[in-house]
Amino acid sequence: MTVTAPGQPRPLLRVSNLTVDALTPEGAKRVLDGVGFELAEGETLCLAGESGSGKSLTSLSIMRLLAKASLRMVAGSIKLEGRELTSLTERRMRDVRGGEIAMIFQEPMTSLNPVIRIGDQLAEAIRTHQRLDAGAARRAARDILDAVHMTEPARRLEQYPHELSGGMRQRVMIAMALSCRPKVLIADEPTTALDVTVQAQILKLMRELKVDFGASLILVTHDMGVVAEMADRVAVMNGGRIIETGTAIDVFETPREAYTQELIGAVVRLGAHTGTDGPPRVTMPAPEPAPGAKKPRPIVEVIDLGVTYRGKGGWFGAGAAGFSAVRNVSFTVPAGGTLGLVGESGSGKSTTGRAVLGLVPFAGSVVLDGQPIEDLGPREMKPLRRVAQMIFQDPYASLDPRMSVGAAIAEPMAIHRTGSSSERWDMVAELLRRVGLAPEAASRFPHEFSGGQRQRICIARALALRPKLIVADESVSALDVSVRARVLDLMLELQETMGIAYLFISHDMAVVERMSHHVAVMRAGEIVEIGTRREIFESPRDPYTRELLAAVPHADPRTARRGGSKAAMSTRAAGSGRDAVGVTHPGFVEG
Repeated sequence: MTVTAPGQPRPLLRVSNLTVDALTPEGAKRVLDGVGFELAEGETLCLAGESGSGKSLTSLSIMRLLAKASLRMVAGSIKLEGRELTSLTERRMRDVRGGEIAMIFQEPMTSLNPVIRIGDQLAEAIRTHQRLDAGAARRAARDILDAVHMTEPARRLEQYPHELSGGMRQRVMIAMALSCRPKVLIADEPTTALDVTVQAQILKLMRELKVDFGASLILVTHDMGVVAEMADRVAVMNGGRIIETGTAIDVFETPREAYTQELIGAVVRLGAHTGTDGPPRVTMPAPEPAPGAKKPRPIVEVIDLGVTYRGKGGWFGAGAAGFSAVRNVSFTVPAGGTLGLVGESGSGKSTTGRAVLGLVPFAGSVVLDGQPIEDLGPREMKPLRRVAQMIFQDPYASLDPRMSVGAAIAEPMAIHRTGSSSERWDMVAELLRRVGLAPEAASRFPHEFSGGQRQRICIARALALRPKLIVADESVSALDVSVRARVLDLMLELQETMGIAYLFISHDMAVVERMSHHVAVMRAGEIVEIGTRREIFESPRDPYTRELLAAVPHADPRTARRGGSKAAMSTRAAGSGRDAVGVTHPGFVEG
């Protein structure tokens, strides 16, 4: 099936009958089945669908980057300006990649070389396709970082990937893809790791690229707000097939397929819970406290938290000025409560979450389940690991690639000697079911899953010990809307039935509104505003909070095209000369 828009000019890219098999021990399994579409010059086509529906596989097939050991293209045609790409030699295809078709991958940390500086990686791509000398390539690298609104671009050229926040690494990937002005840009979840204000900047940048260079865009995303704002046409994928296509307005307003209706219905919309004080109940009413009962003891109490990282220079940075990543942060999270922590990339959210669990050195006081942890060593902290778990932002980096998914989920239970071996594997199967995966997935390895599926695995692993506190660092950012809705419902259900507390770190304001009892807004390492959910979302006091809310994209193409997402936010950082995303420091990973 080929998706063709009526009245379109000659397509720039034409994909026909794309069919791919996965090679498994049980035999070949069809994962793409007859996918086809056409992409015109200057057009944006959004591929939407759940994790595992075939969106990323379609993108990798166009780039001819399928893993030969596990995936095989068995049929299909891919033509760029009438030239058949499937018949090109690998050497000629390397000229096409980057020069004519470029791709922004979903997980920047796995796409960037960890031992090569950012400037050298950018310059390598530029020199490969533009035949510039080293000096000119270096200047072009700096210019493209500036174009994607990276603060201090000259300094970023000298840094390594681990020294940048998750959002900043994604901007490097976008800069690398744009550096050679490709005709077709394939963006696989390009804004997943970005906060709403930077997302607005990047989306605006992509629109400008289309206008300036006549580029076409294939946008793979689970964010229906981004689809509404960016798409000329939408192709909905399910089970390796395109099941519905149309203009953005048609697909959002009059979806034909039940699956498309479910996707749109599962969108978490900002303002949907206006007038309520806490997350919606998903299983049972909240119990009424007994008369005169004391408030529950906080699971976490943080007082004047500070985190400073030593700068470069001398032995282990001795003598160099330190960087203050977090300053004077104080809050409490009660049993069964959720504190949402929001702010731009580099604002200190992830560092705060890591400090709460004693994963980074800190100043101030952190009391975890009644136990001060600032003076505890690794041995004393071990029992508290059962109390508190963390879901990290990058699921691929959180899973051992040599360990099966089932073994990874069972490992915390084995370390803490919870249950027998058979009981642990029963729990693994149950946890996989609860996060929307089949129990049979336990025998597979992380690389065999999509980004969203890997994030579900990390959530299952965090739940294995039934902790009292979960620090969720962008825990649903990689999930498509329907799975996100199920996982959020699961987290709320666990909170009600088990009394779990959440420190919920996210850049998705609509998700924070749904999940949180209280919200703290961070900027440049400090909390600029904290209050109840209703106070923050219905009557924000700080201008920065109002800017974050204004930048949220609307899952309505008519509203988005009237400027409902406030894409002009991108001019804020450029005009002021200051962007909180640029707050980073040598030698530390922040997201």
